[in-house]
Amino acid sequence: MTTPAGIEIGLNAAIVAMIDQGPQLLVVADTQHTLDALPFGPFDPVRHSTMERSLRGTVEAQTALELGYIEQLYTFGDRGRHKMPGDLGPHVVSVGYLALTRTDAAKTARLEAAGAVWRDWYSFLPWEDWRNGRPAVIDRVILPALRAWAAEPSGSMGSAPVPSRPSRLKLAFGQDDFPFDEERVLERYELLYEAGLLDEAVLDGRVAERSVAHALGRPMRHDHRRIAATALARLRSKIKYRPVIFELMAPEFTLTELQVTVEAIAGRHVHKQNFRRLVEGAELVEPTGHSKAATGGRPAALFRFRRQILEERPAPGLRLGGRSTGQPGG
Repeated sequence: MTTPAGIEIGLNAAIVAMIDQGPQLLVVADTQHTLDALPFGPFDPVRHSTMERSLRGTVEAQTALELGYIEQLYTFGDRGRHKMPGDLGPHVVSVGYLALTRTDAAKTARLEAAGAVWRDWYSFLPWEDWRNGRPAVIDRVILPALRAWAAEPSGSMGSAPVPSRPSRLKLAFGQDDFPFDEERVLERYELLYEAGLLDEAVLDGRVAERSVAHALGRPMRHDHRRIAATALARLRSKIKYRPVIFELMAPEFTLTELQVTVEAIAGRHVHKQNFRRLVEGAELVEPTGHSKAATGGRPAALFRFRRQILEERPAPGLRLGGRSTGQPGG
């Protein structure tokens, strides 16, 4: 019996910035592949003492971007994540990271010169963006296909109890009496993949062809879209108990700009007055004494992140409320 030639540790980064009021994901391409990929590279313990340092070096070499905030997400080790004909090469275990950064025209020009581009995060996960209401693709394409898949015999997964397909569908997409939970991004992606609705399921050889004619978002190389889904889930959760949202903000900002950024990450609207009361109650910002001219209206007061909160409270964040079975937010 043939065995894999060994194990390699790869590092992947889901790098996020806010551009034109939307969350953007940094991707790289090369002449051999047409699919988008997250910045990635092997861990070299000879050159770098830690995986994080190795990742920072890889990203800077690939994109000319110096990373700020970064945190480890998850280790992805499934056989087949880098499937090749014959599947005899080294087994790649990938460590995924989430990184947040700020950008401007000069940085974007350097990225493009290095072969990296920003893409709308929701172009990869279009069912996650509820800012303009419930995405039509959910009811038109996704739910009919998933219900048909959930009704099929699923087979046994061994002796361990496994949630049924209908139960997973209810939890992931908020069916019946279950609310839609914006943090279940990875569960939704996994369901779509297992049901054969995504291009990656075809590329991995899971199914011969997609079971729906409608393309559900931009595919990515290997399992990079799965890593992007994991990163979005983590960030949506993290903004509720850590002030990481300010890593995406300019040093000075209006409360409207802060709300737009929070809504872009959460994928849903938040009531304006409720949001302002939430921000004031959390004591996360302080006025700068300056204002910013607003188009067709009064100048808007500028604020900055109040860093003292990190010493005053163990879990400072924006605890957003208001989930529903229909349209998140309110």
